[in-house]
Amino acid sequence: MASCSMASAACGFVVAPNVASNATNTKSAAMVFFPNKSSSRNARLVVRAAEEAAPAPAADSPAAAAPKAPKPPAVGPPRGSKVRILRKESYWYKGVGSVVAVDQDNKTRYPVVVRFNKVNYANVSTNNYALDEVELVA
Repeated sequence: MASCSMASAACGFVVAPNVASNATNTKSAAMVFFPNKSSSRNARLVVRAAEEAAPAPAADSPAAAAPKAPKPPAVGPPRGSKVRILRKESYWYKGVGSVVAVDQDNKTRYPVVVRFNKVNYANVSTNNYALDEVELVA
């Protein structure tokens, strides 16, 4: 069949709409014949198209039975809030910046990322701080 052109294959299609099958929906089944010129036998191809119903959700599935655990409360100042810097060696000591992100992992030493309008000597405008090094400004 790979050596046949599409034009010669198209003229050999015969569709029989009423073919008995094992499927529950028989009107969606069709039989197509491809005559082969090199041998006296005919090759057959049966094509079936049927709609499959979605599987019913299991009532006793473990995902549905287990309630979701509530989220732990957020650590640190909320994103976008204004904070005052309390780290004495910081360039922005007693300055006010806005919180960009807060890492919720307890193992992080400096979880609060603060962005400032003013840049330091290295032309940097953000820095990370510990939770006790920032103070929320009202």
